[in-house]
Amino acid sequence: MELDERKTKILQAVIRNYLETGEPVGSRTISKYTDLNLSSATIRNEMADLEEMGYILQPHTSAGRIPSDKGYRFYVDAMMEEKEREVVELKDMLLERQDKMETMLKQVARVLAQNTQYATMISAPQTHRNKVKFIQLSRVDEGQILAVIVGEGNVIKNNILSVEEELSDETLLKLNMLLNTHLNGLSMEEINLGMIAAMKRQAGIHSDLIGGVIDAVAEAIKADEDLQIYTSGTNNIFRYPELADQERASELINTFEEKKLLTGLIQDDSPENSGTGIQVYIGDETPVQSMKDCSVVTATYELSEGMRGTIGIIGPKRMDYDKVIGTLKTLKSQLDELYKDGARGEKGKE
Repeated sequence: MELDERKTKILQAVIRNYLETGEPVGSRTISKYTDLNLSSATIRNEMADLEEMGYILQPHTSAGRIPSDKGYRFYVDAMMEEKEREVVELKDMLLERQDKMETMLKQVARVLAQNTQYATMISAPQTHRNKVKFIQLSRVDEGQILAVIVGEGNVIKNNILSVEEELSDETLLKLNMLLNTHLNGLSMEEINLGMIAAMKRQAGIHSDLIGGVIDAVAEAIKADEDLQIYTSGTNNIFRYPELADQERASELINTFEEKKLLTGLIQDDSPENSGTGIQVYIGDETPVQSMKDCSVVTATYELSEGMRGTIGIIGPKRMDYDKVIGTLKTLKSQLDELYKDGARGEKGKE
């Protein structure tokens, strides 16, 4: 006798309910936990088969069932296989998107420089106000646990955590359920000390591991420090005499080459900015020291799930503001539509 879909769903419901309550599970309870619309009698028959197959036990006559070691093993293997598949699919999708995104952003910077005859920059989108999608703990070896944290925007971080002793499958399963029940859908700001303390109490002797996972979550869902910035049109600076003298031009070109110096132009998501407006910096207002003789116009584009980047155009104070602002507004709209069309295409393949 093999586990068909119906038996699998009933077994999973028994295990989930037992993990939540610690009490033997009856057929009437299971009828509320499955989407099979089966009668209690049918569920009792299926549970009898599962007991005969060794997946569940009946600790006392006329009592409900509890999972056996074999049942736990089936549940854990199925869950881990599903989560690992999700992580692999997310990583593949993310790498594919990153390759396409890099090519597109470089092209955007080039076209923008050609159309405006100014220097341009565009930052790769980053996740702001990121939230936890799910957490997966799995065993690496006797003294190490792999924590995979997936955040919004499919940001994936892997962390190796040390443990003093090897954790059983059942313990890992319970810790996975504890973490996901409490943390899924939350941002770091929403994970307060009271919640962490409650989770550590429930984890008992494994409270240190919970603390390590919380630290890993904080690392995973903060803004990515490896910010990518693409530039083009640096030589356009020499078109304008007020920027073309050797000292000024050299300083500006160095800023574009050392792209980290451009991070001052990356707009934040503060309430007053709202992450969507166009910002104009003139002369000393410019946050980048080498651009004090320039005007800079920036705009934030937003893709999805809080993924945002900044487009910037750098030129002389006498730049054509009307043209630059109009170009940025159009580009923002095109990026938004391009991403939506890509997302629709991906969904169509599913």
